[in-house]
Amino acid sequence: MAKLKLRGKDLIEIGYPQKGKVISIAIDAMLKHYRRERKDKVIQRLKSVLKNPEKYLGDGIFGKIAEELTTPVHIEAKQLETKRAPFTIFGENGIQEEAKHQLYTALKLPIARAGALMPDGHAGYGLPIGGVLATKNAVIPYGVGVDIGCRMCLSIYDIPASYLEGHKDKYVHMLQEHTKFGGFETHRSINDHEIFERTEFKEIPTVKKLFKKAYRQLGSSGGGNHFVEFGIVDVSDVNNEFNVPVGKYLGILSHSGSRGMGANIAKHYTKLAIQQTPLPGEAKNLAWLDLDTHDGQEYWLAMNLAGDYASACHHDIHKRLGKALGSRPLAMVENHHNFAWKEIVNGEELIVHRKGATPAQKGVLGIIPGSMTAPGFIVRGTGNVHSLQSASHGAGRQLSRRKAKQTITQSDIKKQLKDHGVTLIGGGIDEAPMAYKNIHHVMANQTELVEVVGSFTPKIVRMDR
Repeated sequence: MAKLKLRGKDLIEIGYPQKGKVISIAIDAMLKHYRRERKDKVIQRLKSVLKNPEKYLGDGIFGKIAEELTTPVHIEAKQLETKRAPFTIFGENGIQEEAKHQLYTALKLPIARAGALMPDGHAGYGLPIGGVLATKNAVIPYGVGVDIGCRMCLSIYDIPASYLEGHKDKYVHMLQEHTKFGGFETHRSINDHEIFERTEFKEIPTVKKLFKKAYRQLGSSGGGNHFVEFGIVDVSDVNNEFNVPVGKYLGILSHSGSRGMGANIAKHYTKLAIQQTPLPGEAKNLAWLDLDTHDGQEYWLAMNLAGDYASACHHDIHKRLGKALGSRPLAMVENHHNFAWKEIVNGEELIVHRKGATPAQKGVLGIIPGSMTAPGFIVRGTGNVHSLQSASHGAGRQLSRRKAKQTITQSDIKKQLKDHGVTLIGGGIDEAPMAYKNIHHVMANQTELVEVVGSFTPKIVRMDR
């Protein structure tokens, strides 16, 4: 069948207004979703939307056309405010100036209401890594990050920690056999999961196209700093919420996100945000989507789906390894970062972005990892309002990936691993332990944000490559 040919005059003839952007929006949508359909059928669809646009508000394909017909979105260049919204920086002396300036720019957005920077902070795109920003009725895709819903997940098993050394080959084989990394490794057998029944996969066109990729990548981990580790869990708080007696246990810790699905969602909606809220050059990547618009609502649904998908991936990883262990976990502790939540800040509902920051509301548990040779910590949030109830999401980089590759050798890494009794499967020079800040210094700079409940010491680490 020939490709659909649709012109502006075709829409004007059936009554579409020439003013505004509705004609270009309609043509783009039809060519994208109905490019092989007969022109008369497409025109009939567009007539139906024009006749009753309210009926189509929220529709995955026609919603944006309907929105423009009912309440046209006026795009104009946005200017930054001269004053910053209130903010607090934790561990300021250990944070690069570039990361601080990225936060300062974000705080001048007209939608910004409050912000914070965690002690593991370093430069990123848009918001810095470790950046927290509360906005009014708007979400910033690059304030969430490319790896939407990236998260930590820890399973604690009633297996003596000494088994890791005594049966090391067995655990190395488990990681090699039951974990997959990067853009191409996938499991031969995919486990069914209720996430794939979600209506977003059917109703949001951008997400619908990602279904097959998401299904194929379930239970796998990304590249970069993503990992799955066997290690020693040391529970130190007798009053821990997960009811595990004080002592040392075998644990599995994973770090990964929403894989290709989240990355594609981030790319698509960042492009829309930049088109809809153009900003000065230094703030370009902080473009936002108004939550009262079709695209804003669609991104919010897609973001939450990606976050739940990231959680499903972790649960699948832990389920596979638990089956190989032949044991059920005593407890599981997990948390998102790279996400946005609706929360009450200073008596007002705001959108709190945590890009590389751990939720730390009072009593909420989370995990803050170190590096492959440094311990991570199970923590309990204190609900500190100055950090917008957040804490660091890890040790944070002190060397960029490029700098790490230029200054660190494989011999340096091997010595570090040997000194700490760690076995590494995969992993690049850019993820060397020396590329990260001292986790103990980072934790010392956030004692008012979290309480330590226990620790996790890596012993067998699997990463990409």
